[in-house]
Amino acid sequence: MAMTAEQTRAFYPAWAERFAAEREALIALDGKVGDSDLGITMSKGFAAARDAVAALEEATIAGQMKAAGAALAKAAPSTMGTLMATGFLRGFKALESAGQFGTPEAATFWRAYAEGVAQRGKAQLGDKTVLDVLDPIAAALEASGSPLPQALDEAVTAAAAALEATKDMVAQHGKAAAFQEKSRGLPDAGGTVAVMLVEVMRDVAHRP
Repeated sequence: MAMTAEQTRAFYPAWAERFAAEREALIALDGKVGDSDLGITMSKGFAAARDAVAALEEATIAGQMKAAGAALAKAAPSTMGTLMATGFLRGFKALESAGQFGTPEAATFWRAYAEGVAQRGKAQLGDKTVLDVLDPIAAALEASGSPLPQALDEAVTAAAAALEATKDMVAQHGKAAAFQEKSRGLPDAGGTVAVMLVEVMRDVAHRP
């Protein structure tokens, strides 16, 4: 089972709805070792992405990602907003010729997303960043032989385990890095966002 371009349009309002609902929770989580702006960044950025994709009369899967990435970059120019925008723009380039969105395309998208974030944020695995969850999502999809909805179930499971593992890490980037050992025991805020992203993609893929 693979999704059409018309079906993948549903990702964007679903992401906007999730991040609007999680706004205060993300602010609280980020406030423990960060700037407390993560919930604002994500809710504002994905509302803009939703509106940009909705405004497209006809758009390919990659075209939707391009519009979303550009909207995120403009509406949420913070560090995390820029990383999210980079992920979608890398996904656009990787899937420029894709006519459907199945498990192989999802794997390509998430791998491009993870690599873009790693390069833009100069992050490595183990640095306690969003990359520590993005990479396992991509790896789970690359290893999956399942149809898209089930493959995304596997990716969500991998993401949840990866997020739990970030609790044992010490932050190396951003404001959280200044807290060093105080960041231990807390899930990475960016990694929490990555889990939400893939959960929403899974939920939409499971729709009839």
